[in-house]
Amino acid sequence: MEERIKELCDLIRETSFDIHCYLRSGHLEKIYENALAHRLRKLGLKVGQQHPLNVHDEDGTLLGAFYADLFVEDRLIVELKACKAPADEHVGQLFGYLRASRIEHGLLINFGAQKLQIQKYILTPDKQGNVFVPFEPFVVDRNG
Repeated sequence: MEERIKELCDLIRETSFDIHCYLRSGHLEKIYENALAHRLRKLGLKVGQQHPLNVHDEDGTLLGAFYADLFVEDRLIVELKACKAPADEHVGQLFGYLRASRIEHGLLINFGAQKLQIQKYILTPDKQGNVFVPFEPFVVDRNG
């Protein structure tokens, strides 16, 4: 399972890079969402756009739903941005989505900067509850 997530993240990184090289920065987030969903579907992946994911309370009570920009292969939340730089609020948003939906893996992708920015996060349980583990950011300069 862990190897499949790694392969999935690598494929999304490569596809995001190709989109960023083609479209560059300057578009609305929805354009990048549509482009990434389209290209991932062409590769045969299951991709939900603005996909509703249930939010549960600690006792399992359904509280409502949020809408993930992309939900890939029923196991990976992809939050997209088109801004100068990701803010702490964007990371917090993804963290909240992961924790509330009980999905373990997420990617935060920013198409809005000159360099593509991708950050992978994993939510893992510990004795106190949850730990949010960021991995090294993946930044690509299309000029080098």
